[in-house]
Amino acid sequence: MTQQHTIQRPVSEGIVILDYGSQYTLLIARRLRELGVYSEIIDGMSQHPPKDFTARGLILSGGPDTVTDEGARTMPEWVQQSQVPVLGICYGMQLMAGVSGGKLRSGTQREYGRAELNLQLGKAPAYAKAFQTLSSKQIVWMSHGDDVEDTSGAFEVLGRTEDGVTAFIAHKERPWIGLQFHPEVQHSVEGAELLRCFVSDICKAPLNWDAGCMLSSSAAKIKENVGQGKVLMAVSGGVDSTVAAALLTYALGADQVHAVFVDHGLLRKNEVEWVSEQLKSLKVQLTTLDCKDDFYAALKGVSDPEQKRKIIGRKFIEVFEAFAKSHSGFTHLGQGTLYPDVIESAGHGSGAKVIKSHHNVGGLPEKLHLQLVEPFRYLFKDEVRSIGRQLGIAPQLIDRHPFPGPGLAVRILGDIDADKVKILQEADDIFIRRLREANHYHSVWQAFAVLLPVKSVGVMGDNRTYQQTCALRAVTASDGMTAGVGDLPMSFLVSVSDEIVRKVHGINRVVYDITTKPPATIEWE
Repeated sequence: MTQQHTIQRPVSEGIVILDYGSQYTLLIARRLRELGVYSEIIDGMSQHPPKDFTARGLILSGGPDTVTDEGARTMPEWVQQSQVPVLGICYGMQLMAGVSGGKLRSGTQREYGRAELNLQLGKAPAYAKAFQTLSSKQIVWMSHGDDVEDTSGAFEVLGRTEDGVTAFIAHKERPWIGLQFHPEVQHSVEGAELLRCFVSDICKAPLNWDAGCMLSSSAAKIKENVGQGKVLMAVSGGVDSTVAAALLTYALGADQVHAVFVDHGLLRKNEVEWVSEQLKSLKVQLTTLDCKDDFYAALKGVSDPEQKRKIIGRKFIEVFEAFAKSHSGFTHLGQGTLYPDVIESAGHGSGAKVIKSHHNVGGLPEKLHLQLVEPFRYLFKDEVRSIGRQLGIAPQLIDRHPFPGPGLAVRILGDIDADKVKILQEADDIFIRRLREANHYHSVWQAFAVLLPVKSVGVMGDNRTYQQTCALRAVTASDGMTAGVGDLPMSFLVSVSDEIVRKVHGINRVVYDITTKPPATIEWE
């Protein structure tokens, strides 16, 4: 049998986003949901619209291709024939102009970053009058090497940048809007209002999305799809799987849900005991499995991060398969998979690049014969937290920083062994404890320590040392798809560094990561 996801989309209408490979595609969906409109992403080359879903409008994302190049991604025929409004962003705008007979140019007027947009809405087609709430001059965010030189007369040019680049167009006959800039990023000052005009005033999309009201509908879908079945729930102690286990138990009852917590030896200090206590306090039926030796053996000598992730994913499945075989009656495997996990693993089509494999995406082998139940497959982390609060889960669980499924394996660069894990556990524990004590923990979205395969010379007590380097990372974010650097006081960082070097044998140097996402990812591996 093939994998089946028994929990599908939470609503049946909204905006469909076609992904052409932009780093910002997921942000488009995020912004629309913030406006109260459900949205989801499909591959830009999909030959058919989403099944059992009413699209009130379509958005074509940006992308790295040049429209005129051989092999460049194109606009599907069904999109061209669609009667619903279409918004093209960057590459999406160039596709719209191209299929309408326009002329494109490459590399002539590159723009990256901040730009000033000058709007002239007086000649806008009737449907585009909705944009009159926008300022005539506004700051937008550009990221393009190609642009539209000539619209062939099919479009009205409603806006240009200060460099004269065509940046805002509206089709004279069809409800097609093209933008050369990215309204989805926060740097485009009026981007949210622009998107609201499109989805609400032009598409007439219903306000059908409120994560705060998703508990009852999510529970109803779980009951409908699982029925009298029994769920083997994979939990890690993180926010996503914790809320998923609690939600499944709430919807089905404790007898139909059995959570399994795998101690793979790559968790934070004292994590196993703490997580077990917290899950049991939520009335979740739980079994904790000690699998440290098996995971260490499988990872011995492995340094490549993608290989680490795949090995850990495979080992997880082997553990759950063995447990399922020794405990009959399971019909479903529950996971806390989030929408960003699916997107980063290229789960939505060929338009995406695999940034990193997620252990809980696409790892279920056919021989397990369990259907996947993933209640959060279409949700972002803050939406999951909202459901958790409705379930009455304590803040210390709901508001925890994200923690990767592969655990410290992707925070120890190079090969892994128990000694390195212990060193990193101690350093990480100091960093997190000090963040809490100084009231900085909730001012950053995620924080952690990384053990680097770099040794340097130090001096302690007049003696020479040659030990490893620890990197500290703290980021600000709303959903993890982009991230800024945590602005922690230098005095605080120096004090944390001093404590780590004094107390953790094996580390004699601490550095602070000041790289944003993009270009980096949040995790180092």
